[in-house]
This record gives sequence, C-alpha cells and structure tokens, in this order.
Amino acid sequence: MSKHYAEDVGQVITTRTSFIDDIINLARKSSIFYLLFGLACCGIELMQTGGPRADIDRFGSVPRATPRQSDLMIVAGTLTYKMAERCKLLYEQMAEPKYVISMGSCANCGGLFQLAYSVCKGVDKIVPVDIYVPGCPPTAEALVYGILQLQKKIRRNESSPFSTKREAPRDPSGKQGATA
Repeated sequence: MSKHYAEDVGQVITTRTSFIDDIINLARKSSIFYLLFGLACCGIELMQTGGPRADIDRFGSVPRATPRQSDLMIVAGTLTYKMAERCKLLYEQMAEPKYVISMGSCANCGGLFQLAYSVCKGVDKIVPVDIYVPGCPPTAEALVYGILQLQKKIRRNESSPFSTKREAPRDPSGKQGATA
C-alpha cells in the first residue's frame, strides 16, 4: 500500500496472496510425510532410502505409519488385486494434499509378474500417480531423485490442493458403467 491510503481504496492487492502461496508451498515441499507401504522386494530399497546412506530425512521426508498423518504414499512393489482394495482405502484416508510415487517396475506396470491373473497392471489403475520411479528394484538414489522431482512439482504448485480433487483414472474405453 502506498502512503496515500485514500487513493488505494478499492484496489485489490494480489502480490501478497501469491507470496503467501509461495511460503505455503515451500513449507509443504520441505515436510513430506510418507506412508510406509512396502509390498515386495522394492520395500527393502524403500527401507534403504531411510537409512544413513541415502538419508531422505535431510529433504524433510519423514516416515509415518498412519495414512491420516501422511501426505505421500510410496507404493513399492507388486500390487495384487486383493491388496489394491487396501491401497485405495489408505489413499482415501490420507489428508489433502496427497501425492503418490510408484516405485519399481512391478508397481508401474506389473513388471515381471504382469501375466499373472492376480497382479494389478499398475498402481495408476487404482490411484492417481504423480511420480514414477523405474527399475527392478530401483536404487535408493532413484527414489531420492523421485522425491526431489515431487518437491519441484509441489513448489510449482502443479496439483493444488484447493483446486478440484484428483480422481483415479477412468476406463480407457471411456465407458461409464453399464450402458442402456
């Protein structure tokens, strides 16, 4: 606001709002609490990432054992259809804003076990995924890189929690339920 307050009446100052949004996004990217959700051999690499060699605590990522205190779900390993129901339930229990990292080729597309009848052909069929980390199993450094990419995405505010909620992907054929 200028020295002449009477001249500023009726003007909307938007620079402070964007500045506050930048501060909120900075705090949000620097305090990512991730849900412990290791399903298979990639879960071992997820544990390694929290160890002293990779140490993702230095980026503000802290493991949590409950979805209500987490804002990031790292799906590490082979997701079966039986476990997919629980994955969706845990995702729905997470508070907004919520992010998902798909870790490993089994979580990305079914991987080595994609021909099995019980294996889900990717986590993105169940919950919306923000970052994919490739590899079988991916290294701890690859997961750290994925978390850094997620921090950049949060900083740019690409998936704003105040915009419309993200939904799981729909059927690729575009059909909605049964047709009459």
